[in-house]
Amino acid sequence: MKKSLKEIAELIGGKIVGDGNIEIEGVAGIKEAGKGEITFISDIKHLPLLETTQASAVIVSREVKEVKVPLIQVENPYLAFSQVMRILIPHEKPAEGIHSSAIIAEGVDLGKKVSVGAHAVIKEKARIGDNTIIYPLVYIGKGSRVGKDCIIYPQVMIRERVEIASRVIIHSGTVIGSDGFGYIPHEGRQHKVPQIGRVVIEDDVEIGANVTIDRATLGKTWIKRGVKIDNLVQIAHNVVVGEDSVIVAQVGISGSTGIGKGVTLAGQAGVVGHIKIGNGAIVGGKAAVLKSVPPKTIVSGYPARPHVQAKRIEASVLRLPELYKLVRELKKRIEELEKKR
Repeated sequence: MKKSLKEIAELIGGKIVGDGNIEIEGVAGIKEAGKGEITFISDIKHLPLLETTQASAVIVSREVKEVKVPLIQVENPYLAFSQVMRILIPHEKPAEGIHSSAIIAEGVDLGKKVSVGAHAVIKEKARIGDNTIIYPLVYIGKGSRVGKDCIIYPQVMIRERVEIASRVIIHSGTVIGSDGFGYIPHEGRQHKVPQIGRVVIEDDVEIGANVTIDRATLGKTWIKRGVKIDNLVQIAHNVVVGEDSVIVAQVGISGSTGIGKGVTLAGQAGVVGHIKIGNGAIVGGKAAVLKSVPPKTIVSGYPARPHVQAKRIEASVLRLPELYKLVRELKKRIEELEKKR
């Protein structure tokens, strides 16, 4: 798709510096971009690249002034560039309609302009909203609901009575609504606790590949509006994740834990059950969170503790070999002094 620089600037709310009539038909990184492509700079340390880039135009912050290449000045260059990518390279939607090999039970409510791919299965009493795309080999269980403008990629499994709102994206291999991990030990055996609750996913959530979100034992596991979940994340039964939180790859959250609004859980962090992580908190990579975290707190380490304290402990641990050597030398000197008494 081709657009003039002026058209692009209008669409992203930017100000043009230079020729607004040049045509843009592609996007690329600033080092790789060539003629007909637009790129961006969001970090001041990359400003020297403006002198060498072959791009036809660059999206920059409002502080960057006139240079040899045409510019679009915006408040947030990275965000604006992502908008341009969607404009110039839109998502390729499959054809609307139901593939002949899809299995759709009686009583399923399909909205307008829905696409259902090959060998997808949609069970009784399910409901699919307008403009939603169900890719091949997706399973949607009995009584589940998927809202408007959702994208469900191949081999996603949505179990029974799951509620998914609008503009939700779910990537391949994810399972939503699997049984929570609940057992009662009795007389040397483990007895399964029925998991009869639901999973509720609100608007504008994106869930990566091979994520598992367990249904609640009772009540609901609840992923609130705008949450972004990376690949290979485990969310256990009755967990609540607050609005606009970010959960990075390989995080595990145990049952009945509450994650606040705007929280970041970095890669491979583990969170025990029945605790709360406050609004705006940040949990560092590989941290083991064993107790509740106050709002707007940064924690890291094993076990997780305030990040400044964790860094001091890590620095001390790195000095252990030299401290051990010093202790041995001091011990030897003390023994020699005692012999001279």
